[in-house]
Amino acid sequence: MRLTCYPLQTYPPEIRPGRPERAWMDAFTDRHAYRCLPLTIANCTGWEIVTPAPFTAAWNGGPALSDVTFESEGDVHKHFATSMFARGVVTFNAGYLFRTDPGWDMWVGGPPNWIKHGIQPLTGIVETSWLPQAFTMNWRFTAPGTVSFEAGEPFCMIMPVPHAAIDECAPVIKALKDEPALEAETKEWMKSRSEFIARVRAGDPEAAGQVWQRTYFAGKTLRGEAAVGDHIHKRRLAAPRRADDV
Repeated sequence: MRLTCYPLQTYPPEIRPGRPERAWMDAFTDRHAYRCLPLTIANCTGWEIVTPAPFTAAWNGGPALSDVTFESEGDVHKHFATSMFARGVVTFNAGYLFRTDPGWDMWVGGPPNWIKHGIQPLTGIVETSWLPQAFTMNWRFTAPGTVSFEAGEPFCMIMPVPHAAIDECAPVIKALKDEPALEAETKEWMKSRSEFIARVRAGDPEAAGQVWQRTYFAGKTLRGEAAVGDHIHKRRLAAPRRADDV
């Protein structure tokens, strides 16, 4: 599946593969938040578009466009951030026209698990297989105040998603007891998990030394069987290249 990025300005923002690092995850003792594989994989699943220069935005709580104000050196923010939709919304110019293959849309939102006090990224699904215009990335203040974006800080994450596959998904609620093998495995995991946590809390040196159960990270069941399908514990996406280099 191809993703083509057409710059719409001389110096568009940088696009780079998503990175696993998050400041709040770094702050944990031994950075143990990174042991949660679903978190780190989500952090890397897509491409970041990053802020080209630092700026601050402030909202006084009012509904008008003028109630959001900006400050940056030389007013450089005017090239990529503005108040366009009122009611505390900050709008970023992504700087590109994106085109996906037929059958693929673009998920557009904030970087997963990127926590920013006072402002929340909004999320959209854009039909980039045919749309001949660029989209914007928007954040909304959660309360009156001031926020800062640093140079190199991601303001947007993009990820191609199937256009209609989810429409064919029909969720079914079913009693776990109807799947005896799965029920037995689930109960075994729950028992193992409870016992492990109890041992850690009781100061068991062996459990404390192990720190965490690594079965999911390793892609194995409690019995040591390999996961069905392709298990990944690290994701490295390709960086965008110029068409002349492809």
